[in-house]
Amino acid sequence: MTQADAGGVAVKICGLTRPEDARAAADAGARYVGLVFFDPSPRNVPLDRAREIALEAPFGVAKVALTVNATDAFLDGLVETVPLDLLQLHGRESPERVAGIRDRLGLPVMKAVGIADAADLPEIAEYADAADQLLIDAKPPRDADLPGGNGLSFDWRLLAGRRWTQPWMLAGGLTPDNVGNAIRLTGARQVDVSSGVERAPGVKDAGRIAAFVRAARADAPG
Repeated sequence: MTQADAGGVAVKICGLTRPEDARAAADAGARYVGLVFFDPSPRNVPLDRAREIALEAPFGVAKVALTVNATDAFLDGLVETVPLDLLQLHGRESPERVAGIRDRLGLPVMKAVGIADAADLPEIAEYADAADQLLIDAKPPRDADLPGGNGLSFDWRLLAGRRWTQPWMLAGGLTPDNVGNAIRLTGARQVDVSSGVERAPGVKDAGRIAAFVRAARADAPG
């Protein structure tokens, strides 16, 4: 469940807050669903609610937990409560911390790296050996409260022709209207969306989810 099949790009719908969001994502053909565990986020969900949402996702759809500089104690409670397939680390975790979490919990780990300009690109490779996947996102503004989900994009041309040793996923400001162009410019085989398929912060729209998946698959690299 880490890469798209020949029929299209793999899509991750992140920031689910309701069980019906998981059903809508699965019905649309998403390959991943994401749950946010970060108190300042409007998409934050408590563990019991997250378990309920995750159980709505059918077999074959990967359940992803997004955490930000989480403690070992929190991560222990998370994996004990919520059925998960992948951990997404979206904070300032070092490569050593990423590798340590993966080894300690025995789950695959995806590390998010924020990009604003070409000077940020070398950081992506620093995590290639520590993480099982990489998520390349827009770097948030200095005064932002959230490390992601801000609806911001970056210059996708920075990624043109670049490859890393691990699978990677494109995020940051994607919508049904622009995901096709983003895929064409970057060659991404995996894409992540959160605010771009919402009708209000934290409230997903089933129609926009379906439109996003259709647009991503229509522009899959050959």
